Amino acid sequence: MSAAEGPLVVGVDTSTQSTKALVVDVATGRVVASGQAPHTVTSGAGRESDPRQWWDALTEALRQCGQAAHEAAAVSIGGQQHGLVTLDAHGEPVRPALLWNDVRSAPQSHRLTEELGGAKFWAERTGSVPAASFTVTKWAWLAEHEPEAVRATRAVRLPHDYLTERLTGQGTTDRGDVSGTGWWASGTEAYDEEILAHVGLDPALLPRVVRPGEVAGTVRGSHELPFSKGTLVACGTGDNAAAALGLGVRPGTPVMSLGTSGTVYAVSRRRPADPTGIVAGFADARGDWLPLACTLNCTLAVDRVATLLGLDREAVEPGDGVTLLPFLDGERTPNLPNASGLLHGLRHDTTGGQLLQAAYDGAVHSLLGALDSVVDEDADPSAPLLLIGGGARGTAWQRTVRRLSGRPVQVPEARELVALGAAAQAAGLLTGEDPAAVARRWDTAAGPVLEAVERDEETLARIAGVLSDAAPLLERGPDTA
Repeated sequence: MSAAEGPLVVGVDTSTQSTKALVVDVATGRVVASGQAPHTVTSGAGRESDPRQWWDALTEALRQCGQAAHEAAAVSIGGQQHGLVTLDAHGEPVRPALLWNDVRSAPQSHRLTEELGGAKFWAERTGSVPAASFTVTKWAWLAEHEPEAVRATRAVRLPHDYLTERLTGQGTTDRGDVSGTGWWASGTEAYDEEILAHVGLDPALLPRVVRPGEVAGTVRGSHELPFSKGTLVACGTGDNAAAALGLGVRPGTPVMSLGTSGTVYAVSRRRPADPTGIVAGFADARGDWLPLACTLNCTLAVDRVATLLGLDREAVEPGDGVTLLPFLDGERTPNLPNASGLLHGLRHDTTGGQLLQAAYDGAVHSLLGALDSVVDEDADPSAPLLLIGGGARGTAWQRTVRRLSGRPVQVPEARELVALGAAAQAAGLLTGEDPAAVARRWDTAAGPVLEAVERDEETLARIAGVLSDAAPLLERGPDTA
Protein backbone atom coordinates (compact mmCIF):
# COMPACT_ATOMS: atom_id res chain seq x y z
CA MET A 1 0.00 0.00 0.00
CA SER A 2 1.31 3.48 -0.88
CA ALA A 3 1.63 5.92 1.98
CA ALA A 4 -1.62 7.78 2.66
CA GLU A 5 -1.73 11.52 3.34
CA GLY A 6 -4.48 11.35 5.94
CA PRO A 7 -6.33 8.82 8.06
CA LEU A 8 -8.02 5.88 6.35
CA VAL A 9 -11.73 5.01 6.42
CA VAL A 10 -13.74 2.08 5.12
CA GLY A 11 -16.91 2.49 3.05
CA VAL A 12 -19.10 -0.56 2.44
CA ASP A 13 -21.81 -1.24 -0.13
CA THR A 14 -23.91 -4.27 0.75
CA SER A 15 -26.03 -4.57 -2.37
CA THR A 16 -28.47 -7.15 -3.66
CA GLN A 17 -25.89 -9.50 -5.10
CA SER A 18 -22.57 -8.67 -3.42
CA THR A 19 -20.77 -6.71 -0.72
CA LYS A 20 -17.98 -4.32 -1.68
CA ALA A 21 -15.53 -2.59 0.63
CA LEU A 22 -13.25 0.37 -0.13
CA VAL A 23 -10.43 1.71 2.02
CA VAL A 24 -10.17 5.42 1.28
CA ASP A 25 -7.63 8.11 2.17
CA VAL A 26 -9.60 10.90 3.90
CA ALA A 27 -7.22 13.62 2.70
CA THR A 28 -7.37 12.82 -1.01
CA GLY A 29 -10.27 10.43 -1.62
CA ARG A 30 -7.86 7.93 -3.15
CA VAL A 31 -9.00 4.31 -2.94
CA VAL A 32 -6.01 2.49 -1.46
CA ALA A 33 -7.58 -1.00 -1.29
CA SER A 34 -10.80 -2.76 -2.23
CA GLY A 35 -12.55 -6.11 -1.99
CA GLN A 36 -15.77 -7.78 -3.07
CA ALA A 37 -17.64 -11.00 -2.34
CA PRO A 38 -20.99 -12.33 -3.65
CA HIS A 39 -24.33 -13.23 -2.04
CA THR A 40 -26.99 -15.58 -3.29
CA VAL A 41 -30.59 -14.51 -3.86
CA THR A 42 -33.47 -16.92 -4.36
CA SER A 43 -35.36 -16.99 -7.63
CA GLY A 44 -39.01 -17.77 -8.23
CA ALA A 45 -41.93 -16.03 -6.53
CA GLY A 46 -39.81 -14.47 -3.78
CA ARG A 47 -36.46 -12.69 -3.52
CA GLU A 48 -34.76 -13.68 -0.29
CA SER A 49 -31.21 -13.72 1.06
CA ASP A 50 -29.62 -15.01 4.27
CA PRO A 51 -28.26 -11.99 6.20
CA ARG A 52 -25.43 -14.12 7.54
CA GLN A 53 -24.11 -14.27 3.97
CA TRP A 54 -23.79 -10.48 4.03
CA TRP A 55 -21.56 -10.70 7.10
CA ASP A 56 -19.47 -13.47 5.54
CA ALA A 57 -19.16 -11.40 2.35
CA LEU A 58 -18.12 -8.34 4.36
CA THR A 59 -15.48 -10.41 6.13
CA GLU A 60 -14.11 -11.67 2.81
CA ALA A 61 -14.20 -8.24 1.14
CA LEU A 62 -12.25 -6.73 4.03
CA ARG A 63 -9.77 -9.63 3.98
CA GLN A 64 -9.05 -8.74 0.36
CA CYS A 65 -8.29 -5.16 1.47
CA GLY A 66 -5.31 -6.42 3.45
CA GLN A 67 -3.36 -4.28 5.89
CA ALA A 68 -5.12 -1.07 4.83
CA ALA A 69 -8.36 -2.21 6.49
CA HIS A 70 -6.49 -2.74 9.78
CA GLU A 71 -5.44 0.92 9.73
CA ALA A 72 -8.95 2.35 9.26
CA ALA A 73 -10.10 4.86 11.88
CA ALA A 74 -13.80 4.76 10.95
CA VAL A 75 -16.24 2.67 8.94
CA SER A 76 -19.71 3.16 7.48
CA ILE A 77 -22.10 0.83 5.69
CA GLY A 78 -24.42 1.67 2.83
CA GLY A 79 -26.96 -0.99 1.94
CA GLN A 80 -29.83 -2.09 -0.24
CA GLN A 81 -33.02 -0.43 0.91
CA HIS A 82 -36.35 -1.82 2.13
CA GLY A 83 -35.20 -5.35 3.03
CA LEU A 84 -36.94 -6.92 6.04
CA VAL A 85 -34.48 -8.57 8.46
CA THR A 86 -36.11 -10.37 11.40
CA LEU A 87 -33.87 -11.41 14.32
CA ASP A 88 -34.52 -13.66 17.29
CA ALA A 89 -33.56 -13.08 20.94
CA HIS A 90 -29.97 -14.12 20.16
CA GLY A 91 -29.59 -11.75 17.21
CA GLU A 92 -29.83 -14.58 14.68
CA PRO A 93 -32.08 -14.35 11.60
CA VAL A 94 -35.51 -15.88 12.16
CA ARG A 95 -35.77 -16.50 8.42
CA PRO A 96 -34.07 -15.21 5.25
CA ALA A 97 -34.48 -11.49 4.61
CA LEU A 98 -37.24 -10.37 2.26
CA LEU A 99 -35.48 -8.13 -0.26
CA TRP A 100 -36.65 -4.92 -1.93
CA ASN A 101 -37.50 -6.70 -5.21
CA ASP A 102 -39.71 -9.31 -3.53
CA VAL A 103 -43.17 -8.16 -4.64
CA ARG A 104 -45.28 -10.88 -3.00
CA SER A 105 -46.61 -8.19 -0.66
CA ALA A 106 -48.48 -6.37 -3.45
CA PRO A 107 -51.90 -7.33 -1.99
CA GLN A 108 -50.81 -6.06 1.42
CA SER A 109 -49.60 -2.77 -0.08
CA HIS A 110 -53.02 -2.17 -1.64
CA ARG A 111 -54.82 -3.15 1.55
CA LEU A 112 -52.66 -0.98 3.82
CA THR A 113 -53.11 2.01 1.55
CA GLU A 114 -56.88 1.73 1.71
CA GLU A 115 -57.17 0.78 5.38
CA LEU A 116 -55.24 3.84 6.58
CA GLY A 117 -56.82 6.75 4.75
CA GLY A 118 -55.70 6.20 1.17
CA ALA A 119 -52.72 7.40 -0.80
CA LYS A 120 -53.01 11.01 0.40
CA PHE A 121 -52.73 9.94 4.05
CA TRP A 122 -49.60 7.89 3.42
CA ALA A 123 -47.92 10.55 1.26
CA GLU A 124 -48.53 13.27 3.83
CA ARG A 125 -47.58 11.08 6.80
CA THR A 126 -44.56 9.11 5.49
CA GLY A 127 -43.71 10.95 2.26
CA SER A 128 -44.52 7.89 0.15
CA VAL A 129 -47.38 5.61 -0.85
CA PRO A 130 -46.30 2.10 0.18
CA ALA A 131 -45.41 -0.05 -2.82
CA ALA A 132 -44.77 -3.78 -2.59
CA SER A 133 -41.06 -3.08 -2.18
CA PHE A 134 -41.54 -1.14 1.08
CA THR A 135 -40.68 -2.82 4.37
CA VAL A 136 -44.06 -2.18 6.01
CA THR A 137 -45.81 -4.24 3.33
CA LYS A 138 -43.31 -7.07 3.79
CA TRP A 139 -43.99 -7.13 7.53
CA ALA A 140 -47.74 -7.30 6.79
CA TRP A 141 -47.12 -10.17 4.35
CA LEU A 142 -45.03 -12.02 6.94
CA ALA A 143 -47.68 -11.58 9.62
CA GLU A 144 -50.29 -13.04 7.29
CA HIS A 145 -48.29 -15.92 5.81
CA GLU A 146 -45.73 -16.80 8.51
CA PRO A 147 -47.18 -15.75 11.88
CA GLU A 148 -44.78 -18.10 13.69
CA ALA A 149 -41.85 -16.08 12.31
CA VAL A 150 -43.44 -12.86 13.58
CA ARG A 151 -43.91 -14.38 17.03
CA ALA A 152 -40.24 -15.39 17.13
CA THR A 153 -39.01 -11.92 16.10
CA ARG A 154 -37.32 -9.80 18.76
CA ALA A 155 -35.74 -7.19 16.48
CA VAL A 156 -36.56 -5.79 13.03
CA ARG A 157 -33.74 -4.34 10.95
CA LEU A 158 -32.88 -3.13 7.46
CA PRO A 159 -29.90 -4.73 5.67
CA HIS A 160 -27.42 -1.99 6.53
CA ASP A 161 -28.71 -1.92 10.12
CA TYR A 162 -27.96 -5.64 10.49
CA LEU A 163 -24.29 -5.23 9.58
CA THR A 164 -23.87 -2.06 11.63
CA GLU A 165 -25.35 -3.82 14.66
CA ARG A 166 -23.00 -6.75 14.27
CA LEU A 167 -20.13 -4.24 14.32
CA THR A 168 -21.27 -2.23 17.33
CA GLY A 169 -23.65 -4.45 19.26
CA GLN A 170 -26.26 -1.66 19.14
CA GLY A 171 -29.43 -1.47 17.06
CA THR A 172 -29.28 1.72 14.98
CA THR A 173 -30.42 3.07 11.64
CA ASP A 174 -30.47 6.48 9.90
CA ARG A 175 -33.10 8.81 8.48
CA GLY A 176 -32.17 8.02 4.87
CA ASP A 177 -32.78 4.28 5.08
CA VAL A 178 -35.62 4.32 7.60
CA SER A 179 -37.58 6.73 5.38
CA GLY A 180 -38.08 3.82 2.97
CA THR A 181 -39.79 1.55 5.49
CA GLY A 182 -43.28 3.07 5.46
CA TRP A 183 -43.40 3.30 9.28
CA TRP A 184 -41.33 6.48 9.76
CA ALA A 185 -43.21 9.81 9.67
CA SER A 186 -41.25 12.26 7.54
CA GLY A 187 -42.98 15.31 9.02
CA THR A 188 -42.01 14.55 12.62
CA GLU A 189 -38.95 12.42 11.77
CA ALA A 190 -40.05 9.74 14.21
CA TYR A 191 -41.59 6.29 14.08
CA ASP A 192 -45.31 6.50 13.30
CA GLU A 193 -47.15 4.84 16.19
CA GLU A 194 -50.47 4.66 14.34
CA ILE A 195 -49.00 2.78 11.39
CA LEU A 196 -46.96 0.49 13.64
CA ALA A 197 -50.04 -0.33 15.72
CA HIS A 198 -52.05 -1.03 12.58
CA VAL A 199 -49.53 -3.61 11.32
CA GLY A 200 -48.90 -5.06 14.78
CA LEU A 201 -45.23 -4.06 15.05
CA ASP A 202 -43.96 -3.12 18.50
CA PRO A 203 -41.72 -0.01 18.20
CA ALA A 204 -39.44 -1.59 20.83
CA LEU A 205 -38.32 -4.01 18.09
CA LEU A 206 -37.01 -1.16 15.93
CA PRO A 207 -33.53 0.42 15.95
CA ARG A 208 -32.67 3.88 17.24
CA VAL A 209 -32.53 6.48 14.46
CA VAL A 210 -29.10 8.10 14.60
CA ARG A 211 -28.84 11.76 13.59
CA PRO A 212 -26.63 12.82 10.63
CA GLY A 213 -23.05 13.23 11.79
CA GLU A 214 -23.63 11.27 15.00
CA VAL A 215 -21.46 8.28 15.85
CA ALA A 216 -23.55 5.11 15.83
CA GLY A 217 -21.06 3.28 18.04
CA THR A 218 -17.63 1.72 18.03
CA VAL A 219 -16.41 -1.66 16.88
CA ARG A 220 -16.84 -4.12 19.71
CA GLY A 221 -14.09 -6.48 20.72
CA SER A 222 -15.44 -9.84 19.55
CA HIS A 223 -15.65 -10.03 15.76
CA GLU A 224 -13.96 -11.56 12.72
CA LEU A 225 -13.11 -8.27 11.01
CA PRO A 226 -9.76 -6.48 10.78
CA PHE A 227 -10.87 -3.41 12.76
CA SER A 228 -9.41 -2.46 16.09
CA LYS A 229 -11.74 -2.38 19.07
CA GLY A 230 -13.07 1.17 19.41
CA THR A 231 -12.96 2.02 15.69
CA LEU A 232 -15.68 4.60 15.00
CA VAL A 233 -18.80 3.40 13.20
CA ALA A 234 -21.01 5.89 11.35
CA CYS A 235 -24.77 5.43 11.15
CA GLY A 236 -24.62 4.27 7.52
CA THR A 237 -27.57 4.73 5.17
CA GLY A 238 -29.50 3.28 2.24
CA ASP A 239 -27.81 2.77 -1.09
CA ASN A 240 -29.39 5.70 -2.93
CA ALA A 241 -28.72 8.15 -0.11
CA ALA A 242 -25.15 6.83 0.05
CA ALA A 243 -24.67 7.31 -3.69
CA ALA A 244 -25.99 10.88 -3.40
CA LEU A 245 -23.37 11.48 -0.70
CA GLY A 246 -20.75 9.80 -2.86
CA LEU A 247 -21.48 12.23 -5.68
CA GLY A 248 -21.66 15.24 -3.39
CA VAL A 249 -24.75 16.34 -5.30
CA ARG A 250 -26.29 19.74 -4.61
CA PRO A 251 -30.06 20.37 -4.63
CA GLY A 252 -31.61 20.21 -8.09
CA THR A 253 -28.96 18.06 -9.79
CA PRO A 254 -30.72 15.07 -11.43
CA VAL A 255 -29.22 11.60 -11.04
CA MET A 256 -30.08 8.41 -12.92
CA SER A 257 -28.71 5.17 -11.53
CA LEU A 258 -28.63 2.12 -13.79
CA GLY A 259 -28.26 -1.02 -11.70
CA THR A 260 -30.27 -4.16 -11.00
CA SER A 261 -33.00 -1.63 -10.31
CA GLY A 262 -33.09 1.80 -11.91
CA THR A 263 -33.58 5.03 -10.00
CA VAL A 264 -33.88 8.74 -10.68
CA TYR A 265 -33.50 11.20 -7.83
CA ALA A 266 -32.34 14.66 -6.79
CA VAL A 267 -31.57 16.27 -3.45
CA SER A 268 -34.27 18.75 -2.42
CA ARG A 269 -34.76 21.23 0.41
CA ARG A 270 -38.51 20.50 0.31
CA ARG A 271 -40.11 17.54 2.01
CA PRO A 272 -41.82 15.56 -0.79
CA ALA A 273 -45.29 14.04 -0.56
CA ASP A 274 -46.62 12.59 -3.83
CA PRO A 275 -50.05 10.91 -3.51
CA THR A 276 -49.72 9.42 -7.01
CA GLY A 277 -47.04 7.10 -5.64
CA ILE A 278 -44.65 7.81 -8.53
CA VAL A 279 -42.20 9.64 -6.29
CA ALA A 280 -41.02 8.15 -3.02
CA GLY A 281 -40.44 10.93 -0.49
CA PHE A 282 -37.22 9.64 1.01
CA ALA A 283 -34.94 11.54 3.36
CA ASP A 284 -31.28 11.92 2.48
CA ALA A 285 -28.43 11.11 4.86
CA ARG A 286 -27.64 14.75 5.69
CA GLY A 287 -30.84 16.55 6.68
CA ASP A 288 -32.39 17.31 3.29
CA TRP A 289 -34.69 15.15 1.19
CA LEU A 290 -34.22 12.71 -1.68
CA PRO A 291 -37.37 12.43 -3.82
CA LEU A 292 -36.83 9.28 -5.85
CA ALA A 293 -38.52 7.07 -8.39
CA CYS A 294 -37.44 3.45 -8.76
CA THR A 295 -37.98 0.78 -11.39
CA LEU A 296 -37.47 -2.88 -10.54
CA ASN A 297 -36.26 -3.80 -14.03
CA CYS A 298 -33.11 -2.19 -15.33
CA THR A 299 -29.73 -3.71 -16.25
CA LEU A 300 -30.60 -7.22 -15.09
CA ALA A 301 -33.75 -7.30 -17.22
CA VAL A 302 -32.01 -5.94 -20.32
CA ASP A 303 -29.13 -8.37 -19.88
CA ARG A 304 -31.66 -11.19 -19.62
CA VAL A 305 -33.18 -10.17 -22.94
CA ALA A 306 -29.69 -10.12 -24.48
CA THR A 307 -29.05 -13.63 -23.15
CA LEU A 308 -32.35 -14.93 -24.51
CA LEU A 309 -31.42 -13.53 -27.92
CA GLY A 310 -27.87 -14.87 -27.73
CA LEU A 311 -26.47 -11.36 -28.19
CA ASP A 312 -23.83 -9.23 -26.54
CA ARG A 313 -25.46 -6.46 -24.50
CA GLU A 314 -24.05 -3.84 -26.89
CA ALA A 315 -25.35 -5.54 -30.05
CA VAL A 316 -28.27 -3.15 -30.55
CA GLU A 317 -29.71 -2.06 -33.89
CA PRO A 318 -32.03 0.87 -34.64
CA GLY A 319 -35.67 0.10 -35.27
CA ASP A 320 -38.87 2.11 -35.34
CA GLY A 321 -41.75 -0.28 -34.78
CA VAL A 322 -41.09 -2.73 -31.98
CA THR A 323 -41.86 -2.05 -28.30
CA LEU A 324 -40.61 -4.17 -25.41
CA LEU A 325 -41.70 -3.48 -21.84
CA PRO A 326 -39.08 -5.42 -19.79
CA PHE A 327 -41.19 -5.90 -16.65
CA LEU A 328 -39.64 -9.28 -15.89
CA ASP A 329 -39.97 -8.93 -12.10
CA GLY A 330 -43.27 -7.07 -11.98
CA GLU A 331 -42.79 -3.31 -11.82
CA ARG A 332 -42.85 -0.47 -9.33
CA THR A 333 -42.78 2.52 -11.73
CA PRO A 334 -45.31 2.24 -13.21
CA ASN A 335 -46.92 0.41 -10.27
CA LEU A 336 -47.60 -2.98 -11.86
CA PRO A 337 -46.39 -5.60 -9.37
CA ASN A 338 -48.14 -8.45 -11.20
CA ALA A 339 -46.85 -7.54 -14.65
CA SER A 340 -44.53 -9.58 -16.85
CA GLY A 341 -42.57 -8.56 -19.94
CA LEU A 342 -44.56 -7.53 -22.99
CA LEU A 343 -43.52 -7.42 -26.66
CA HIS A 344 -45.53 -5.54 -29.31
CA GLY A 345 -44.90 -4.78 -32.96
CA LEU A 346 -42.94 -7.90 -33.93
CA ARG A 347 -42.57 -8.37 -37.72
CA HIS A 348 -40.84 -10.82 -40.08
CA ASP A 349 -38.02 -8.36 -40.63
CA THR A 350 -37.52 -7.48 -36.95
CA THR A 351 -33.95 -8.29 -35.93
CA GLY A 352 -32.58 -9.46 -32.61
CA GLY A 353 -30.62 -6.23 -32.30
CA GLN A 354 -33.83 -4.22 -32.68
CA LEU A 355 -35.50 -6.28 -29.95
CA LEU A 356 -32.55 -5.61 -27.67
CA GLN A 357 -32.69 -1.88 -28.37
CA ALA A 358 -36.40 -1.97 -27.58
CA ALA A 359 -35.58 -3.46 -24.17
CA TYR A 360 -33.21 -0.56 -23.46
CA ASP A 361 -35.86 1.90 -24.62
CA GLY A 362 -38.52 0.35 -22.39
CA ALA A 363 -36.32 0.46 -19.31
CA VAL A 364 -35.20 4.07 -19.85
CA HIS A 365 -38.74 5.24 -20.70
CA SER A 366 -39.94 4.19 -17.24
CA LEU A 367 -37.19 6.17 -15.54
CA LEU A 368 -37.54 9.30 -17.64
CA GLY A 369 -41.28 9.30 -17.11
CA ALA A 370 -40.66 9.99 -13.43
CA LEU A 371 -37.75 12.42 -13.79
CA ASP A 372 -39.84 15.60 -14.05
CA SER A 373 -41.71 14.64 -10.88
CA VAL A 374 -38.46 14.11 -8.98
CA VAL A 375 -36.67 17.34 -9.84
CA ASP A 376 -37.86 20.62 -8.28
CA GLU A 377 -39.67 23.05 -10.58
CA ASP A 378 -36.90 25.65 -10.27
CA ALA A 379 -34.13 23.23 -11.26
CA ASP A 380 -32.23 23.93 -14.49
CA PRO A 381 -33.77 21.67 -17.18
CA SER A 382 -30.60 21.88 -19.27
CA ALA A 383 -28.28 20.69 -16.48
CA PRO A 384 -26.44 17.46 -17.27
CA LEU A 385 -28.04 14.27 -16.04
CA LEU A 386 -25.55 12.40 -13.84
CA LEU A 387 -25.49 8.80 -15.03
CA ILE A 388 -24.22 6.27 -12.49
CA GLY A 389 -24.47 2.58 -11.65
CA GLY A 390 -23.31 -0.57 -13.40
CA GLY A 391 -24.92 0.36 -16.72
CA ALA A 392 -23.61 3.92 -16.88
CA ARG A 393 -20.48 3.02 -18.82
CA GLY A 394 -22.33 0.93 -21.40
CA THR A 395 -22.44 2.61 -24.78
CA ALA A 396 -25.97 1.36 -25.52
CA TRP A 397 -27.24 2.70 -22.16
CA GLN A 398 -25.56 6.09 -22.70
CA ARG A 399 -26.93 6.50 -26.22
CA THR A 400 -30.43 5.44 -25.17
CA VAL A 401 -30.54 7.86 -22.23
CA ARG A 402 -29.28 10.74 -24.38
CA ARG A 403 -31.71 10.00 -27.22
CA LEU A 404 -34.78 9.62 -25.01
CA SER A 405 -33.98 12.43 -22.54
CA GLY A 406 -32.69 15.10 -24.92
CA ARG A 407 -30.31 16.21 -22.13
CA PRO A 408 -26.54 16.28 -21.80
CA VAL A 409 -25.28 13.33 -19.79
CA GLN A 410 -22.32 13.32 -17.42
CA VAL A 411 -20.71 10.00 -16.49
CA PRO A 412 -18.63 10.28 -13.30
CA GLU A 413 -15.34 8.42 -13.52
CA ALA A 414 -15.52 7.35 -9.87
CA ARG A 415 -16.82 3.83 -9.38
CA GLU A 416 -18.60 2.25 -6.42
CA LEU A 417 -20.37 5.45 -5.43
CA VAL A 418 -22.42 3.80 -2.68
CA ALA A 419 -19.24 2.63 -0.95
CA LEU A 420 -17.60 6.02 -1.60
CA GLY A 421 -20.59 7.77 -0.03
CA ALA A 422 -20.33 5.53 3.00
CA ALA A 423 -16.60 6.34 3.14
CA ALA A 424 -17.39 10.07 2.99
CA GLN A 425 -19.82 9.57 5.86
CA ALA A 426 -17.10 7.82 7.89
CA ALA A 427 -14.64 10.58 6.98
CA GLY A 428 -17.08 13.21 8.26
CA LEU A 429 -16.91 11.62 11.70
CA LEU A 430 -13.15 12.25 11.77
CA THR A 431 -13.03 15.73 10.23
CA GLY A 432 -16.37 17.21 11.26
CA GLU A 433 -17.19 17.98 7.60
CA ASP A 434 -20.48 17.53 5.78
CA PRO A 435 -20.03 14.16 3.99
CA ALA A 436 -21.27 15.68 0.71
CA ALA A 437 -18.60 18.36 1.04
CA VAL A 438 -16.04 15.61 1.61
CA ALA A 439 -17.12 13.95 -1.65
CA ARG A 440 -16.92 17.26 -3.51
CA ARG A 441 -13.41 17.74 -2.14
CA TRP A 442 -12.61 14.29 -3.48
CA ASP A 443 -14.07 15.40 -6.88
CA THR A 444 -16.05 12.18 -7.22
CA ALA A 445 -18.53 13.52 -9.81
CA ALA A 446 -15.80 14.45 -12.31
CA GLY A 447 -16.25 12.79 -15.68
CA PRO A 448 -16.96 13.39 -19.37
CA VAL A 449 -20.08 15.28 -20.41
CA LEU A 450 -21.84 13.84 -23.47
CA GLU A 451 -23.63 16.50 -25.49
CA ALA A 452 -27.39 16.58 -25.76
CA VAL A 453 -29.04 15.13 -28.87
CA GLU A 454 -32.54 15.70 -30.23
CA ARG A 455 -35.14 13.97 -28.08
CA ASP A 456 -36.78 10.96 -29.76
CA GLU A 457 -40.39 11.98 -29.19
CA GLU A 458 -41.72 9.36 -31.61
CA THR A 459 -40.31 6.43 -29.63
CA LEU A 460 -41.44 7.93 -26.32
CA ALA A 461 -44.98 8.37 -27.64
CA ARG A 462 -45.09 4.84 -29.06
CA ILE A 463 -43.98 3.25 -25.78
CA ALA A 464 -46.45 5.37 -23.81
CA GLY A 465 -49.25 4.30 -26.15
CA VAL A 466 -48.46 0.60 -25.84
CA LEU A 467 -48.20 0.93 -22.06
CA SER A 468 -51.58 2.65 -21.88
CA ASP A 469 -53.32 0.18 -24.19
CA ALA A 470 -51.85 -2.84 -22.40
CA ALA A 471 -52.55 -1.57 -18.87
CA PRO A 472 -55.46 -3.98 -18.14
CA LEU A 473 -53.35 -6.96 -19.23
CA LEU A 474 -50.30 -5.80 -17.25
CA GLU A 475 -52.36 -5.14 -14.13
CA ARG A 476 -53.95 -8.57 -14.30
CA GLY A 477 -50.64 -10.40 -14.57
CA PRO A 478 -49.71 -13.57 -16.47
CA ASP A 479 -51.12 -16.04 -13.92
CA THR A 480 -54.64 -14.63 -13.79
CA ALA A 481 -57.31 -16.22 -15.89
